[in-house]
Amino acid sequence: MPQRSAGLLIHRRASGVFEFLLIHPGGPFWARKDEGAWSIPKGLIGDDENEFEAAKREAEEELGVAIEGDFQPLGSYKQPGGKIVITWSVEADIDAEAVRSNMFTMEWPPKSGAMKEFPEVDKAGWFSLPEAGIKILKGQRPMLDDFLVRRGAD
Repeated sequence: MPQRSAGLLIHRRASGVFEFLLIHPGGPFWARKDEGAWSIPKGLIGDDENEFEAAKREAEEELGVAIEGDFQPLGSYKQPGGKIVITWSVEADIDAEAVRSNMFTMEWPPKSGAMKEFPEVDKAGWFSLPEAGIKILKGQRPMLDDFLVRRGAD
């Protein structure tokens, strides 16, 4: 069975245009990557965890703030690596500059034996649809399209 993650496509309206909150992964692997490297807040679903609760928990861990609002199911998306991401959309206006994520530890530099801590998310940003389409991971781009279809492209 493929790994399953759950996440939130957080959006707002700014000057009548939809903007989407995307996060940039922390750590050395992603440090110099930008286009096609950003993601929605998401993470693995625990063994006995409700998918929706996992999406909210992961967003809070990665953003440092609990997301409230009218959550709408968006869909399930198979990623290039095989993982399935189950997604909800929600309108929320949070301060991207104030995002504070949890940390993870990994050996760095590789094979050095030294362990170093990194933030799971090193930055967040609001992006218009065209910008988000460039920034977001390839496997998550259909989320933006489905959001617009469900919203009637208002």
